[in-house]
Amino acid sequence: MRCFPRRLLTAALAVLALLLLLTLFLQHPEDPLTEEERRWAQEMVLQQLQPGGNLRSFQELWNTSASRNVSYRYLAGFPPARKKFLTVGLSSVKRKRGNYLLDTLKSIFQQSTHEELKEMVVVVHLADPDSEWNARVVEDISTRFTHHLLLGQLLVIHAPPDSYPPLEGLKRNYNDAEDRVQFRSKQNVDYAYLFRFAANLSSYYLMIEDDVQCSRSFFTAIRKAVASREGSYWVTLEFSKLGYIGKLYHSSDLPQLAQFLLLFYQEMPCDWLLGHFRLLLTQKEVIRFKPSLFQHVGLYSSFQGTVNRLRDNDFEADALDLPDNPPAAMFTDIETFEDYLPSNAYSTVQEYFWGKAPSAGSHFTIMFHQPAWISRLQIHTGSAERQSDYLHAGEVTLGSQRRRDGKGCVTYISVGAFEQGHFERRSLENSLASAPQCVQIRVTESQKEWLIIRSISIWTKPND
Repeated sequence: MRCFPRRLLTAALAVLALLLLLTLFLQHPEDPLTEEERRWAQEMVLQQLQPGGNLRSFQELWNTSASRNVSYRYLAGFPPARKKFLTVGLSSVKRKRGNYLLDTLKSIFQQSTHEELKEMVVVVHLADPDSEWNARVVEDISTRFTHHLLLGQLLVIHAPPDSYPPLEGLKRNYNDAEDRVQFRSKQNVDYAYLFRFAANLSSYYLMIEDDVQCSRSFFTAIRKAVASREGSYWVTLEFSKLGYIGKLYHSSDLPQLAQFLLLFYQEMPCDWLLGHFRLLLTQKEVIRFKPSLFQHVGLYSSFQGTVNRLRDNDFEADALDLPDNPPAAMFTDIETFEDYLPSNAYSTVQEYFWGKAPSAGSHFTIMFHQPAWISRLQIHTGSAERQSDYLHAGEVTLGSQRRRDGKGCVTYISVGAFEQGHFERRSLENSLASAPQCVQIRVTESQKEWLIIRSISIWTKPND
């Protein structure tokens, strides 16, 4: 009889270990678990069942993190009077070598227009326990960015050390040294408290690090990217391939993300946890936009001041010329290969459409949700890996008068032919008497080779 309660406890721990997974997946029950997600869930359960392991249940951990009160200190600035489009959040601590925070803030503001800044707020979490260092940094920020503080565009906060969970005697996963485990665990909590604070400031939240350079008008580029994903489900959009830089979230997801980081703060680094968070909320693939909008410029790491030369080779300092790609539906009679869907070609992420050998008369049609005046149109087919899979002969047409079945337009007018698998035309706004409703790629000669449509980029002008 003595063993019976212990077995019950063991079974309960296994169930509770899956509590978080089940809670999150109930939002999208139609999406099955991937093999990676199953393995991760099983690993968490097994860790709880190990003798001498963490005997606190996940339910207890969840309740503890949920009830942890944080009394934020406002070090500079004040919250915006109204909800903005974007919050840019970053956390900063004292570094042993180098300090890039002021240059990062300078880049954010210099690379943003007056109109863009009206819809943006920057939140800096000074997360170092050294109050004297925090005071010096606040003084520097207040001196150099007074204007932005007064306009409610910049806010500096601090979560006091006594609000943090234990940072000593933590699990040393991956054979990390104790000081590294402590550093990365505290960083997880730093970010979690930043997320909690920023949850109601804007519609979207962008995470960057405190040692980055921003591209010109990154705000507008992000706004375009969000518009291009209208009607599709996403958890995280990525605008840099490095670390925790340039990651965009719905602000409504921030409380859950904060809870997640607090629950597993000692398990692994933040960027690994964030990948799991995306999977748990059923976004299977990474959605990363190119060119990258943020570049890592810090030479010395915030951990022990070690040299860190990470650079994003997809970064462009002037990435404003991103296409608008108005919300649209895609249709094609070309047989699609596996998951290389038509929608891949219309996104600025690194994906493409791949179809089997098209015949003369085959089409790939984009139908806008709303008519749009097109100023510029650019289409690339083929790829470096499969150089023969380009459109050997084809033309581009613009259509009007939506068909009754909703799968294209009634009339089309040609605006040019492909040359070596590529098409680009400007000043197309006067091609039709009214704003086009469709763009169609039409194959004019059959080909044996398959067809890759790598990218379709459309720039628009406002409707009159």
